[in-house]
Amino acid sequence: MGRPEIEVEEQRSLTRRAIMIGGAKLALLLAIAGRLRYLQVTESEQLSGLAERNRINISMLEPLRGRVFDRSGTVLADNNLNYRILIVREQAGDVELVLRKLARIIPIIEPELSNKIQEINAQREFVPVIVAENATWKQVAAVSANAPALPGISTKFGSTRHYPFGSELAHVVGYVGPVDRTEQENVRDRDPLLHVPKFQIGKTGLEKSMDRQLRGNAGNRKIEINVQGREVRELNRVDAKPGSDLQVTIDRRLQNYASARIGAAAAAAIVMNARSGHILASVSVPTFDPNKFVSGHTVAEFEQLLKTPGSPLVNRSMRGLYPPGSTFKMVTALAALESGFVDPEEEIVCDGRHEVQNRNFHCWRRNGHGKVNLRKGLSESCDVYYYQMAERVGIERINNMANRLGFGTQHELPMPDVATGKLPTKSWKLETEGQAWLLGDTLNAGIGQGFILASALQLAVMTARIATGLQVKPRMLMSVGGVPATPEKWHPLDISSVYLNLIRDGMYAVTNDKNGTAHESRSADPSFIIAGKTGTSQVRTITEETRESGIPSYEDLPTQLRDHALFCGFAPYDDPTIVAAVIIEHGGSGSKVAAPIVRDLLMRAHYGRLPPLEAYPEKQRKRIQREQLELELDNPDPDGNPIQGVTQA
Repeated sequence: MGRPEIEVEEQRSLTRRAIMIGGAKLALLLAIAGRLRYLQVTESEQLSGLAERNRINISMLEPLRGRVFDRSGTVLADNNLNYRILIVREQAGDVELVLRKLARIIPIIEPELSNKIQEINAQREFVPVIVAENATWKQVAAVSANAPALPGISTKFGSTRHYPFGSELAHVVGYVGPVDRTEQENVRDRDPLLHVPKFQIGKTGLEKSMDRQLRGNAGNRKIEINVQGREVRELNRVDAKPGSDLQVTIDRRLQNYASARIGAAAAAAIVMNARSGHILASVSVPTFDPNKFVSGHTVAEFEQLLKTPGSPLVNRSMRGLYPPGSTFKMVTALAALESGFVDPEEEIVCDGRHEVQNRNFHCWRRNGHGKVNLRKGLSESCDVYYYQMAERVGIERINNMANRLGFGTQHELPMPDVATGKLPTKSWKLETEGQAWLLGDTLNAGIGQGFILASALQLAVMTARIATGLQVKPRMLMSVGGVPATPEKWHPLDISSVYLNLIRDGMYAVTNDKNGTAHESRSADPSFIIAGKTGTSQVRTITEETRESGIPSYEDLPTQLRDHALFCGFAPYDDPTIVAAVIIEHGGSGSKVAAPIVRDLLMRAHYGRLPPLEAYPEKQRKRIQREQLELELDNPDPDGNPIQGVTQA
C-alpha cells in the first residue's frame, strides 16, 4: 500500500473516533440535562423545601428481643407491653416545673428528679427523653387527662423484659440491664443499638451468653425535620428484625420441683439426661428475682441483696466449686483398675486409719470396716481402702482418669463463667503454694479432699459417663430461631467396659445393699432401680488432739464448719437415662441429706409427676406423703393424671 492510501485510511479512522467521542459527549449532556429538568421541575417543591427549611433525620428502631422457652414450650423470658412517659424540652418550656407537676401523678423522688433534669438538659432540645418506664395504665390515663397542664409530656408504648417464674430460673435465664460504658467500647461488638439510651442487653445467664442472637437487628426511620427540629413527615422506614427465640433443654416443672425439694439451704443441683446430655434442671440456692434488675432496684434493695447470706447472685450449679469428697472415689477406683494395681476381689483390712510417713489418715468410721474389697469400698465408702489405692496409683493417673470423666474441664454451655474446677498437680502446688507435693496430698486427693475442687455440673457429667460408657457432654440448647440443634453422637469412653461395670455394681450396692451408705434412699420400684455414690466433704481440718479430746457433734459446730453433703446417682440401673447431682453446703451427711433429694429428683424426672408413694420403701411412705404435701409447687401436677416423663428426651 502506498503512502497516499495510508494517509486516507488514517483520516477515516480519526473521523470515526471523533464521531464516537462526540456522540458520547452528546449523550452525557442529554442525561445531565434530563436530570436537571427532573430535579428543577418534578422534584423542585420537595427539594426546595429541604434546601431552604428542612433536613433529614434518621432515627433507630429497636428490635423486639427474642423469647426463651423451656423444652415443652413454656415461656421463660418474655416481652411485656411497657408504657413509657417522655418529655421534649423545647415543647415543655420550664422543664423543672413540668416534672414537678408530673410527680403529683407518678412517683418521682427528689434525687431522681434532679438527675432527670440533668439528663434532659444534656440532650438536644427536640429529642424525646424517657421520664418513666413501666407506668401503669392508670398513670398513663392520668397523664393524658392532664395533658394541657403538662406541655411536652407524651406517652409511648414499648416493651420490657419479663421473667414469669422469677427467682426459680434466675441463674439459668439471667436478666437484662442497660448498656454500660465498657460494653459500648467493646471492639468486638459495634452494634449501634449499644448507643441507644437505656437500651438493655443480657447481663447474666442465657441472656448474656446468647445476647447477640436474642438482641436482633436495628431498623431505621428516615424523617423530614424542619429547622425548629419538629417532625414534618416520614420519608422511609426499614423495620427492625426481631431477635431469635431460644428453646432450651430445661424442664420448667422439674425445675420448680427441684427448687421446692431443696428448700432454703444453700445448694447446687443438676438433673441431666444421661444419653443426650440435656440439662433438665439446674438449681442454685439462694437465688434472686431477675425482674427487679429490669425495673430497677432501689439503693436499699440492692444493698440488701448484696448483704444476703450465701451470695444469691452466684450460680452455684455451674460456678460453685467444692471438694467432691467420696463421690470422687469412683475416679480413684477406675484409675487403680486400669493401672492394674488392684484386683476387684482383693481385700484390704480397714482398722480405722492408714499410717503414712508417721502421719495417720483416718477413716470416717472410727473403728474401721474390717475386710474391704472394691465393691464394699464403694458401698460403705471406706476411706482407708482408697488411701491405699491412691498411694499405689499416684496423682498423675488419678488426674488423668478424672479429666476423662469430666473434671478439670470447662464444659461448653451457653452460660457465662462455667467453672473449670481444680485438678492439682505436683508442679501446680510448687508454683502456687511454694511447696513440694507430698504423699499425703495424693491420699487426700484419692478420697476427693485436699486441693481438688469440682462443680455439681462436673459431678453430673462424671455420673453420666460412668452410667453410659459414653463421652457425654452437657447441652442446654434445643433450637435457635426455630432451627433445631444437631443431635450429637458421643464416642465411647476409652475405659474398659469391665471396669465400668465393676464401678456401676459398687454404686448399685450404695443404695441397694443393706450396709450401703444410701440404703435408705433406695427405690422400691423394681423397674426403676437407683445407683449412686454418697459424699461428705470436710471444710475443716481435724487434728489428732481434736480426735483424742472428742470430735464435736454436728449440732455443736458453727454452720460454716459443718461438712458439705453430696450425692450423685443414675437410674434406671439396667438402662440409665437420668442422672442427678446435688451439693448441700454445710448440710452434713451426704447419705442423710443429699441422697434423699437426688432420689426424688430422679423419680420426678422419670415419672413426669410427683413420685408415686409405691416407688418408696413401705416404711417411708407416710413421711414421704407429708413431705410432698408440704412442698410449695407452682401448678402442681393433676392428681391421678400421669404426665409423660423426660427420661427419653
